[in-house]
Amino acid sequence: MILKIDFDSDIPIYVQIKNQVVEGIARGKLEEGEELPSVRGLADDIGVNMHTVNKAYSLLKDEGYIKIDRRKGAFVSLSLKSSNEEFRESLNYELEYYMAECFNRGISKEDIKSYIDAIFSGFKKEDS
Repeated sequence: MILKIDFDSDIPIYVQIKNQVVEGIARGKLEEGEELPSVRGLADDIGVNMHTVNKAYSLLKDEGYIKIDRRKGAFVSLSLKSSNEEFRESLNYELEYYMAECFNRGISKEDIKSYIDAIFSGFKKEDS
């Protein structure tokens, strides 16, 4: 698993790790049942404190993206905890903020749609 951590970003490192695992799953780079690096191993690889990786893994576990077994390690497991209703409420809240940012910066609705289409097309498609 290759992560790109931006140490100069305002986004906390544990959030960057969490987000990249979620994106890796969506893009098909991480499959159900795939083993993730150990907390210590990933921390060493990217040069961060083990507690930072542990916090990211804890969030991923709480949200249902991974399962952690003390003896075997962490594995991708898509048993998402929040309901679609809860997720949609959260999504609406987040999108409203980002749409306001776009509006204030003069980004058009068409540009936003094309950004969304480009990002969404990079995600793994279900077999029909």
